[in-house]
Amino acid sequence: MTSIYYKKINEMKKVFIEGAIQPGFVAEAIAKHQSKKNIGAHNIFLGQIRADEVDGKQMNAITYSAYEEMAAEKLHEIREDAFAKFNLTCMHIYHSLGKVKAGELCFFVFVSSKRRKQVYQATEYLVNRVKSEVPIFGKEIFASKEFQWKVNV
Repeated sequence: MTSIYYKKINEMKKVFIEGAIQPGFVAEAIAKHQSKKNIGAHNIFLGQIRADEVDGKQMNAITYSAYEEMAAEKLHEIREDAFAKFNLTCMHIYHSLGKVKAGELCFFVFVSSKRRKQVYQATEYLVNRVKSEVPIFGKEIFASKEFQWKVNV
């Protein structure tokens, strides 16, 4: 596991996970929130690697890299902006580094609030900002061992 963190009120949160994000990790994150009685809604975004075909070549995996310090700072900024903009109770953002195979999870956003409207809006806001602003790079690896750099859309 990579040791990049961002901070909110003296609370350190891990951001990057080496390799795929395991379904058990997602389930555990959900389970931990059952004891929080001030939450009325959760919303989750899970980014999964697609086995796209590009120019007749089958994609098998994406290898993610990042300018980790810069990415952590940007994630902190986005996280703080979201807490200021939406009435959130809790928020978690995780992204993979390293190789993630087609079908595996690479991006996990989990937000909680007293009301459902806030979690829907906050999730879309967070996913779009992370994808467009955070210096995380994906190298798409094809079955032929060729690669190309991923463009976020």
